[in-house]
Amino acid sequence: MASDLLEQINIGKDTEKKLIEVGINSFENLVSIGAEDAFLRVRVIDPGACLSFLYGLEGAIEGVKWNNISPKRKKELQEFFKIINK
Repeated sequence: MASDLLEQINIGKDTEKKLIEVGINSFENLVSIGAEDAFLRVRVIDPGACLSFLYGLEGAIEGVKWNNISPKRKKELQEFFKIINK
């Protein structure tokens, strides 16, 4: 089954490969898991995944460029990122 992840905004070949590697094989699967949990899975195989990567996942889920995520949601993601990096 071909992945539909590349059809989504903010998801390129590298991100698609990482998501598939951690068991996220479709956009529907990404949406159901959510940006934070998907990010945690990717961090296992890519400890260098950064805040921008997290923004990209959220933007894909919302269907917007990562820099158009609402300021409130960006703040939530920043707090999440700080917590997991302690």
